[in-house]
Amino acid sequence: MTSNRPVLAVLSGDGVGPEVTAEARRVIDWFGANRGLEIDVRDKPFGYPAYLEHGTLLPDDTLAEVKSADAVLFGAIGGVEYGDLPPEVRRSGGLLRIRRELDLYANLRPIKAIDAMADASPLKPEVMQGTDLVIVRELSSGIYFGEPRGVEKLPDGSERAINTQSYTTDEIRRVARAAFELARSRSGRLCSVDKSNVMESGALWRRVVAAVGADEFPDVELSNMLADNCAMQLILAPRQFDVLVTDNLFGDLLSDGAGAVLGSLGMLPSASLGPADADGRRQALYEPVHGSAPDIAGQGIANPTAAILSVAMMLRLSLGRADDAAMLEQAVGNAITAGTRTADIVAPGAKPVSTTQMGDAVVAELERLAE
Repeated sequence: MTSNRPVLAVLSGDGVGPEVTAEARRVIDWFGANRGLEIDVRDKPFGYPAYLEHGTLLPDDTLAEVKSADAVLFGAIGGVEYGDLPPEVRRSGGLLRIRRELDLYANLRPIKAIDAMADASPLKPEVMQGTDLVIVRELSSGIYFGEPRGVEKLPDGSERAINTQSYTTDEIRRVARAAFELARSRSGRLCSVDKSNVMESGALWRRVVAAVGADEFPDVELSNMLADNCAMQLILAPRQFDVLVTDNLFGDLLSDGAGAVLGSLGMLPSASLGPADADGRRQALYEPVHGSAPDIAGQGIANPTAAILSVAMMLRLSLGRADDAAMLEQAVGNAITAGTRTADIVAPGAKPVSTTQMGDAVVAELERLAE
C-alpha cells in the first residue's frame, strides 16, 4: 500500500554532516511523537562514504529518491579525501548536480540574531542585536554553472583558467519574484545587490529586478546596492536590511560574511527551493550553511543548531506547519539564552556542551513549551 505521508530524503554526507543531522533527526522524531507529524524519513548514501561503497558520490538510487521526495535534509559534503578524486567524479556527483537536477534556483538564508549571544559575535551588541534579515541567493545559474569553463594550456606553457558569469532574463526574473514575495510577507522592503557598475550581467540583473518590481510588486519598496558596499553594510549596520536578493557568487560570499552577526556559521540554516508545480508543490533542500568541518569531525563538538533550524524552515515551507516551526525556533532560542552553547558560540568562561547535549537542550525546551 502506498503511503500518503510526505517523504523526507536524508543525506547526512561527510565530516560533521552525520553528527549534526542526527540531532536534526531527533527533533523530527519529537514532532512525530508529540505533535502529530507524519513523515516518511529515508536515509540515503551521498558523499565520500557513498563513493567508497558505490564508486560514485551520488548513486542513481539516491538521486531518484531526492527527485521524488517532498523535501531533502542535507548535512555536508567535502573533506581532504576529495583532493584525490578525479574532477569528473566531483562534478558528476556533488551538491551542484543536485541543485541543477532539482532546479533549486532560490536559496533562502535567514540571519536572525539571538540577543543573548552578543558575547559570541565580533560585532558590538548594539549593532548585532535585533538583526533579522534573509538573503535570497540565485542558486542554479551564474558563474558556478556558466560555460565555457576550465583550464587550458597557453602556447608559452602557462595555464589560463576560465569561469563564465552568465544570466538570462528568465533566470533573474524568477528569483526576483521569489524575493519580492518573501519581502511582501515581511516588512515590504527588498534590496537587490549586484555589480552593475562593472559587470554586464549585473546591469541586466538590476534592470530585470526593477522591471519585476514595477510590474508585479509595486507595493514592495525596492532599493539597489553594489555588492562590495553591501559586504561592508552587513557588518556596519545589519538591521537596515530585511530581504536581500543577489546572484549565485555574491550570495555565497555575502551570506557567509553575514554569519559574523551571530559569530558562527553553525547558527545559519538554509532552504533551497525549486519552481512550484501545478499543485503548488516545490522541490526543496534544507541544509546548514556550514561545511563538513573535517578538522572537528568525529569529536562530537560540532554545533547542530543550523541543522535543527533547517528543520524549522522545512516545517514552515514544505510541510505547512508554521506553528511547529515557530515552536522549534523558540526552543532553540530558549536553550541558547539559558546558556547551552557549543564551543563555537560558548560564552567567555563558560563550559561548552557537546553536539548531543545541544540537541538534548533543544528537545528539553520543546518538552517545556508543549506542557
